[in-house]
Amino acid sequence: MFTGIIEEVGSVERIVPRGTGSEIRIRAAKVTDGAHEGDSIAVSGVCLTARRLVPDAFSADLSPETLARTALGQLRPGSRVNLERALLPTSRMGGHIVQGHVDGLGVLREMKELGDGNWWLTIEVPAEVERYCVFKGSISIDGVSLTIAKLEANRLSVAVIPHTWANTTMRDYQPGGKVNLEIDIVAKYVEKMLSSREIPKKSSVTEARLREMGY
Repeated sequence: MFTGIIEEVGSVERIVPRGTGSEIRIRAAKVTDGAHEGDSIAVSGVCLTARRLVPDAFSADLSPETLARTALGQLRPGSRVNLERALLPTSRMGGHIVQGHVDGLGVLREMKELGDGNWWLTIEVPAEVERYCVFKGSISIDGVSLTIAKLEANRLSVAVIPHTWANTTMRDYQPGGKVNLEIDIVAKYVEKMLSSREIPKKSSVTEARLREMGY
């Protein structure tokens, strides 16, 4: 589990095809500190299993499912990626619950500079993601925990503060580019619980029937 608070921006060293999948190697210094093979690391919002760890890099396998459902397939050597280690039980939870399980791909439609290092991003989202989006709700965009500031049809907008802009890959964005989206897991659980509830059957007890019974 992650929080969507990016620890470091790493860079792709190489991507090697492996059958129907790929192996990616990422240069990073902070997230490899104390990490072990098999640990989970979120790479631009995608939970990957770290392998072949060295002090300044790690490798991970990209399955066909990961390549098909996320934007990691568009990465190239030199691409920058947002990195976050899995949450410790003792950590402060500064963002929201992020699993690293991408729900859909969004398309960046607009980037507007607001001044003083602040930005306004508008993203087109697929129907399977839009249904869970709410005004002022949380969403993970390429692993970054952000608050939905505006909703209009199939588009959402977020305000990006200077710290986030400077310390994530968002400054590399270009209109038309794809981004990984993960909605708040709580919304999915609530929908599941509500949809599984049985609709109470209409009672056959009426006021007339109760009078007949002497009440």
